[in-house]
Amino acid sequence: MGKTKTIGSAGRFGARYGKRIRQLVIDIEKKSKKLQKCPYCSKLKAKRVAVGIWKCRNCNKKFVGKAYYLE
Repeated sequence: MGKTKTIGSAGRFGARYGKRIRQLVIDIEKKSKKLQKCPYCSKLKAKRVAVGIWKCRNCNKKFVGKAYYLE
């Protein structure tokens, strides 16, 4: 099941929880899966390892930040 064309990754919830909550989940998941800007080397190479833990693929540094995305 999992993914559908119109609602993306939140399709796993089906008709439960309401549209607004599912849309928020979609937005958070899109942001968290994108590569973020590393605070050390300033390149778009930081990837989320776990909640709040990030690792840069360029300079190989592991650091903490926000839970879902860096700013």
